[in-house]
Amino acid sequence: MSNQDLKTNMLKSVEATQRTFATIRTGRANPSLLDRINVEYYGTETPLKSLATISTPDSQTIAIQPFDIGSISLIEKAIATSDLGLTPNNDGKIIRINVPPLTEERRKEFCKLAAKYAEEGKVALRNIRRDAIDKVKKLEKEGELSEDQSRDEQDEIQKLTDKFITEIEKHLSEKEADILKV
Repeated sequence: MSNQDLKTNMLKSVEATQRTFATIRTGRANPSLLDRINVEYYGTETPLKSLATISTPDSQTIAIQPFDIGSISLIEKAIATSDLGLTPNNDGKIIRINVPPLTEERRKEFCKLAAKYAEEGKVALRNIRRDAIDKVKKLEKEGELSEDQSRDEQDEIQKLTDKFITEIEKHLSEKEADILKV
């Protein structure tokens, strides 16, 4: 695995962690809150964003306009049964979700959730590091790399891992600040 492949894989892990952070609620309405919602549509789990237009008319409201009006009750049910704790209101054409301001307790819960997601991202980075180091050790064992070259490669892999872990921690602290901001 080249350093470029390693960087690419680690960057993908960081981006995946950022996308997961986006699904955590802050005090404001945000369409990405609904990214994890799947709707049982004609017997298939379908992402909500492929069934409807999602917008935020104001900072406390999310509006969902289904492409197929027949799916409105299915969308409403999927949101109501999700772990978001939001209550959808259906007027027959559009589903509106009022996003209430977060309580202090709920903010702390979301910070813990963000920390959990960050840890999952770090674990993914460590797994990538482990695989890369195993490849380097295998090349050393086969005689394609000297002991010094192997050690240098492993140090380089570790530096890259540390850099991306620091990046995840930076995104985590930004997300926590965003969640705690009233």
